[in-house]
Amino acid sequence: MRSLRISTAGCPSDYSHGLLPIIAQSLGYKLNWVKPNESDLLILGPFLKQDDKKMRWCPKPLRSSVKVALDLLPSRSHAPLRVFHSAENLRHDIFPADYSISYDLNIHSPAHFRLPYWMEVIDWSHEGIVGNQNPRYGQLLQLERLMQPLGNRFLDKPKAAAFLSSHIREPRKTLFEAVHKVMPTNGFGAHFNKNIKDHHHSGFLKYELLKDFGFNLCPENGMYPGYYTEKIPEAFFADCLPITWTDENVKVDFNPDAFINLAPMSWCGYSPLYEFLSSPKALQGYASQALILKAPSILPFRDFVKRILEDASS
Repeated sequence: MRSLRISTAGCPSDYSHGLLPIIAQSLGYKLNWVKPNESDLLILGPFLKQDDKKMRWCPKPLRSSVKVALDLLPSRSHAPLRVFHSAENLRHDIFPADYSISYDLNIHSPAHFRLPYWMEVIDWSHEGIVGNQNPRYGQLLQLERLMQPLGNRFLDKPKAAAFLSSHIREPRKTLFEAVHKVMPTNGFGAHFNKNIKDHHHSGFLKYELLKDFGFNLCPENGMYPGYYTEKIPEAFFADCLPITWTDENVKVDFNPDAFINLAPMSWCGYSPLYEFLSSPKALQGYASQALILKAPSILPFRDFVKRILEDASS
């Protein structure tokens, strides 16, 4: 077994349980988690921040880059291989790095891999990758289910929408109000319950909560080509009709006929929503649609990680 010193900067606290470390271990690497300046492989995450007081001399647009260059300098004889990996809506080149993993579409570079976050919460055991988790939801998503029609179960549940959110900043506020006008919309999460510290301590599992609703208002946090998170497939997997807000390129990942997208209705105040939700024919149409039309594979990402590991350990 090969040993590799790995570290993170600006990554979520549970990064070590994500796909990249899990795949690395499946490839025969023993990962030793060390400080950034002691690492062979340094993962730069979306929350990497500079110290403003120390960096006042530097123009703001350059501070992130200079921070990486100064504060993460290695104490070893050679610099670590740097990989930018983001599950947030950030561009792949926001920080200087040797490799990048992001949502971005159409990046024609051998040093970039598009891995939307929803693929992190898929059960890949059929391809030999095990150990990834989806703790807030309660379980991993099964591709087999996502490739089947939604079915009529959502029609048998209460005609109401669940909306999970820690805040209600725009566009969430407007979207929540638009859906609430046409059906009861129940809010859950830190915004609606001030006793909830954060989404890691909500007191409920998302899957169990969604089972009691026919619909899930699940807008994306932002709109950018390629930025599609776990929200739509988690709603679908719980037998809810997803009501989302996203750009039209979502069809690169999901069947756009399998959910309601509010974004194209923005120009007219979301008025067509009532017609969709009041039409038995339209709802039956959604029931007949699968969310994923072509099975994805995690093996190309495994090969990308293998190349990163080989570079880091060379």
